[in-house]
Amino acid sequence: MAPVLTSPVVSAQWLADHLGADDLTVVDATVLVDLGLDGDTGRTSVAYATGRDGFERDGHVPGAVLADLLVDFSDPGSGLPFTRPGVERFQAAAAALGVSNDSTVVVYDTVDGRWASRLWWLFRAYGHDAVAVLDGGWSQWLAQGKPYDLGDVLPTPARFVATERPGHWVDKAFVESVVAGDERAALVSGSPPDEFDGSSSPLARAGHIPGSVNVPAETLMADDGTLVRDPVLRDRLAVVPDEPRTVVYCASGVSASVDALALAVLGRPHVSVYDGSLAEWVADPAAPLVPAAA
Repeated sequence: MAPVLTSPVVSAQWLADHLGADDLTVVDATVLVDLGLDGDTGRTSVAYATGRDGFERDGHVPGAVLADLLVDFSDPGSGLPFTRPGVERFQAAAAALGVSNDSTVVVYDTVDGRWASRLWWLFRAYGHDAVAVLDGGWSQWLAQGKPYDLGDVLPTPARFVATERPGHWVDKAFVESVVAGDERAALVSGSPPDEFDGSSSPLARAGHIPGSVNVPAETLMADDGTLVRDPVLRDRLAVVPDEPRTVVYCASGVSASVDALALAVLGRPHVSVYDGSLAEWVADPAAPLVPAAA
C-alpha cells in the first residue's frame, strides 16, 4: 500500500522512513541553470541542462528516478520555456518514470526547490494528488545524514492516466482580463525583487504585470532550504489580496510554482499558474508592464 500524504511537503525523515514502500516513487527534478552575458544585447543569457551528471556522479535518494523537465515534462514546440505538456505527453512521461495512478510521488531537486515545485504542480494539475515536495530537497537529505546511491536508475514503466483539471492554469487572455478589471484575481509575481521592479531581467522587457504584488520565491525558503514555517510563511504571503482566484507567475512559470506550493501549505484555494508567464507577456509589445520598458 502506498504511503499516505497529509501535506504538500514531507520531511527528509518521513521519506527515509518510507523508502522501499510499495507504490512510492521518488523523483529528482533537477534542472541546472547556466547564466551568461549576451555580448550583443548586454542582457543575461540563460542555458538549461538536466541534472543527470550530478544524479549519477554525486548521488541521489536511493531508488529515485530522474525526470527531464526540459523535454519530457514540457512542450518543446511551444516556443516558450517550460510550457506545460499536453495530457498525452504528461501521462507518457509519468508512466515512463514508473508512476501509476496508485503511486505516492515525492519530488525533490538539488537546487532550491523550484524545479521540484514545478513538477509537483504538474502532477496536481493532471489529476494526481498523491504528490509532495521533499522539504529542503537534496541539501536537507544530505545534511541529515540520509543514505544515497550513485549511478543511474532505470525506471520500470507503469500505466498512468492523466486528467487535466480546469483552473490550475490560466492563459494570457485571462490575465489581460484581470488587468482590465473584467475578472477578479490576485496577481502574484514570484520573481526576485530586481526583476519585479524592472531593474534587471533576463527577458526583452523588464517589469511586472500591472496590479501584481511581489512574493519572491526565495523569501519563502529558510536558510536551510526548507519552506519557512508559520507564522512567518503566513506573514510573507499576507500581501496577497483576498480575491476569488490567485494567479502566480514569474519569468517562465517555474519559480511561481514555489509560491503555489506555499499557498497550498496554507490551504489557499483556487490558485492558478500563468503558464506562459512573463516570457509570453513581454513578447507582446502592447502588453503593459510596470515600470514601462526604457
